[in-house]
Amino acid sequence: MSNKHITIIEPSQGRISLGLSEVWKFRELIGILAMRDIKVRYKQTALGVAWSVIQPLFLMIIFSLLFGRLAKIPSDGVPYPVFVFSGLLIWNFFSSGVTNCSNSLVGSSAMISKVYFPRIAIPLASTGVSLIDFFIAAGVLLIIMVVFSVSPTWQLVLVPLFAFGTYLSVLGIGLWLSAITVTYRDFRFIVPFMMQIWMYVTPVIYPVSFIPESFRWLIYLNPVVGWVSGARSAFLGTPIDWLACASSLALTAVLLFIGLRYFAKAEQRFADVI
Repeated sequence: MSNKHITIIEPSQGRISLGLSEVWKFRELIGILAMRDIKVRYKQTALGVAWSVIQPLFLMIIFSLLFGRLAKIPSDGVPYPVFVFSGLLIWNFFSSGVTNCSNSLVGSSAMISKVYFPRIAIPLASTGVSLIDFFIAAGVLLIIMVVFSVSPTWQLVLVPLFAFGTYLSVLGIGLWLSAITVTYRDFRFIVPFMMQIWMYVTPVIYPVSFIPESFRWLIYLNPVVGWVSGARSAFLGTPIDWLACASSLALTAVLLFIGLRYFAKAEQRFADVI
């Protein structure tokens, strides 16, 4: 008599499980999926990894001309090109991460319908490209700082903390959007438009101090504000707005919990509707 190991997969009953322990068991799969996305991103491209630098550089030039020279927007005493690039660094990480995450499940529909694995592995892996782009752009920012004679301070060691906070925000929003996009495919077109609008209500091209104090509480409702302004201050050595960081931390925790719960609930019907 042959011994066969049979695993029966059933939908969870009662309380919804987030399945975090199962994610750890499939950590190698997440790494493989992330490497797949990175290779696909840079395979057969004319400029390769330079694409991750070209976009923020061109935006830096355009914003510096429009908002720095023409609109005379303040930059907290820092050269405006350095100021805006440091804001774009975190913002692009957030924007591309959310966009990739929201489209990840639909893009892997064939895998989801044929093979079992924790579905959350796909959106988790989709953020790998955004992380690579972030590290490359961070190196470019340090070069730009040297060009404009902006010296880093000890606060530079805090950059990974703000980047990690941004990553958690990406997951909180991206998991929720990825689950919705499986059912409502038009969200693939809504998310890029939403990111464009979102950038202008985030202190990327202007400092938080530019907002009048009576209205500043509104901008603190943006979960990305603390990460953008905090990372900028860490790079440039300017005072850190800890109130904005605390606000972003609280909002990110709420969004991450909601995103995980909604994803776990919607996961049960992915294979049927995808």
